[in-house]
Amino acid sequence: MTDRAKLTGSHLLARALRLEGVENVFTLAGDHILPALDVMADEGFRFYDTRHEQAAVHMADAWGRITGGPGVAMYTTPGFANAIPGLSNATHSESPLLSISGCAESMELGRGAMQEIDQVGMAAPTTKGAWMAPDARRIPDMIAHALRVAYSGRRGPVHLTIPVDVQQQMVYEDEVSYYAPSEYRGAPPPTADSAQARRIVELLRASERPLIIAGSPAAYAETGEALQRFIETTKLPLMTEGDARGLVSDDHPYCFGFYDSGLNRAARLVREADLVMLLGRKQDLIVAYAQPPQVAAGAKVVQIDPSEAEIGRNRGVAAGVAGDIEAVLEQLTREAERHSWPTLPWLSRLGNEVDAQREHLESLAAAEMPMHALYVHKALRDHLREDDFVVYDGGDFCHFGRAYTPARTPRSWFYVSTSGMLGPTLPTALAAKIANPNRRVVMLTGDGAFGFNGMEFDTAVRHNLAVVAVMGNDSAWGIDRQIQLGVYGKTVATDLLPTRYDLVVRGLGGHGEHVENPEELAPALERAFRLERPALVNVRVRREVSPRGQSAIDRWTSDEVVPL
Repeated sequence: MTDRAKLTGSHLLARALRLEGVENVFTLAGDHILPALDVMADEGFRFYDTRHEQAAVHMADAWGRITGGPGVAMYTTPGFANAIPGLSNATHSESPLLSISGCAESMELGRGAMQEIDQVGMAAPTTKGAWMAPDARRIPDMIAHALRVAYSGRRGPVHLTIPVDVQQQMVYEDEVSYYAPSEYRGAPPPTADSAQARRIVELLRASERPLIIAGSPAAYAETGEALQRFIETTKLPLMTEGDARGLVSDDHPYCFGFYDSGLNRAARLVREADLVMLLGRKQDLIVAYAQPPQVAAGAKVVQIDPSEAEIGRNRGVAAGVAGDIEAVLEQLTREAERHSWPTLPWLSRLGNEVDAQREHLESLAAAEMPMHALYVHKALRDHLREDDFVVYDGGDFCHFGRAYTPARTPRSWFYVSTSGMLGPTLPTALAAKIANPNRRVVMLTGDGAFGFNGMEFDTAVRHNLAVVAVMGNDSAWGIDRQIQLGVYGKTVATDLLPTRYDLVVRGLGGHGEHVENPEELAPALERAFRLERPALVNVRVRREVSPRGQSAIDRWTSDEVVPL
């Protein structure tokens, strides 16, 4: 009789993740995942261990959005509690993230087991789904199910708890079934029917002041080619937002930059649009719930979204398609090619606003002490390459940069999610460098935001991840301080110290410089890039309210719904 091969639950976990193409795992070691880590290390997985579990989740979150493949984060029980904020943020960023935690032995749960908490219950409101593996033989199919949920409709994080005894459980290999992604995620992308496609093209052709807004799900596409072909065929104006930034370059003649009414004057003209086409952009606060006066009462709304639940969520639509945005755009382009499309005068209006804003921002970039944030962003822009990753965090300092620095390359321009959670930027930058080791990664941060995950410079040094950070240090929680002054006339709990964070980075093994004089900035940036080490340039900037900060003040003092 032939001996039947046996494997542990940890081996089954490793095989299931391999089938998903997972090679890198973001983690912080602890008791309840030690069996899995030991086996997975032997199986050749690469672990990027962080100083806090929230940072590991942020890295997995960014990995999922940058690469399109699942980001995997692993931690023990108290580490899972630390991970919850990261999962909450990933729900807003809509990343295909798989959270895996261990816990105490199954038979001890409910009896006051070691570090016991209700992991599945805690994860449920911060993920698309959360489960516990009851038996090692279930691990492969539960991984497959979790990732099917993560990728269905709008993407998002999922969680699986695997008790430590299940990780060690020995089972016969022939009792286990494995599932390749093509076996359960291989359906062709949904598109519109031909009548819907004709209807949408007719609506677009009838409009005089249309505006296309592409949100994060538009970036599920590998490239922006389908979107670019569509706007070049129709000559319709585009703005991008979220992960869709750079899907079509801001330098393209039909792309008018960032859809953010606080940071892009052209975006405010949405009030005058007679048709708004939402490509993966929810009808949420960002577009004032698609309600008047932000979107005029008489304007037509066309919405294409991977989630049917988002179609017409706050306002009825003239045409809606629940489907794959890239596939629908290709379909609409074929239909649009049957017609001729004039160049609309509306494009000049939008372009004039973009030019006026650029001139205004340039006028702020004077060589003064302390420096204006725009002086820093202008100096940095002179050093940026088209394919550099640019990652923003924090308030006023970064808002000036987001208003000024164009997005030119897909999946390369990031800011915090709609949750508004500060701190993901350094982990995001590290994930970008791991995914693209031959491209430069630049992170911009305020001094307040840096405090959340600044210790991850230790992670950067240990794993030789040469990211360059530029800090605008105004010794304050800048945007909240400005809002307090603008709304209440005084500040409360928003002052910080002029801390030498550059010395902190040097203490962790990286390169750090402190800059106060404008003449010192360009040489400091050159050194930071040239050294190819984790680096922080800590720049003293003056306290100035950003366009977004002023927009927030206006929102607080307005009776109408003002978009973020």
